[in-house]
Amino acid sequence: MNSPFAETILNGSILLAIPVALLAGLVSFLSPCVLPLVPGYLGYVTGLSGVDLQKQRRGRMFAGIGLFVLGFSVIFVLLGGAFGQLGTLITGSQNAWITQLLGVLVIIMGVVFMGGLGWLQRDAKIHAKPPAGLWGAPLLGLTFGLGWAPCIGPTYSAVQLLSLSGGSSAAKGAFLAFVYSLGLGIPFLLIALAVRRGMGVMAFFRKHRLAIQRTGGGILVVLGVLMATGVWGTWVTELQYWFQTDVKLPI
Repeated sequence: MNSPFAETILNGSILLAIPVALLAGLVSFLSPCVLPLVPGYLGYVTGLSGVDLQKQRRGRMFAGIGLFVLGFSVIFVLLGGAFGQLGTLITGSQNAWITQLLGVLVIIMGVVFMGGLGWLQRDAKIHAKPPAGLWGAPLLGLTFGLGWAPCIGPTYSAVQLLSLSGGSSAAKGAFLAFVYSLGLGIPFLLIALAVRRGMGVMAFFRKHRLAIQRTGGGILVVLGVLMATGVWGTWVTELQYWFQTDVKLPI
């Protein structure tokens, strides 16, 4: 009998969804809702002033940002697992119309990310602020993960809708949420390790923030079209067949 790990790998939808989830997290980080706030997050979660940040106290910054990333990752993974488990109730029949409907919803999320549908452009955040510094860093991450922002909510929602394609489970939803968190969190950690150089890179992306937002939204729209037209399902089936016939996995 195949191991659970092998069975997961044989699920073609996971293999196709992993790079999409990772890219969605990266696009979220580069979005206008997150990137301009990174210096503020650095100062808040470390309790350092602007002068201290310029002195590049890397250990403290990395610890603070690491705890911040851990906080929102826990929220995203828990929500992903719950959403995946809920998805088992609606995707068990594997009806084609379900994937088509999910594709339409992903298209809507792409439009929202690009700035459309104004009623979804309003932020929904928890306004209670944890104490500044390392102790408050994971709490700030938790509040970050629980809120809705037009540059975070649509991409994360699209990843979770994608997790329902090809069969849903709590493990699948949680895993794709974890991959999304990696795409969003790793840039935070890299900037914490190299603040001065990271700030220069951030200035470049801030300059091109509109293009990034449109590109990210366009990717979601294309993904939604692939799902709605059945192309995504065809790719999943072909990839799963390829792994079953050409790749030997541990048993």
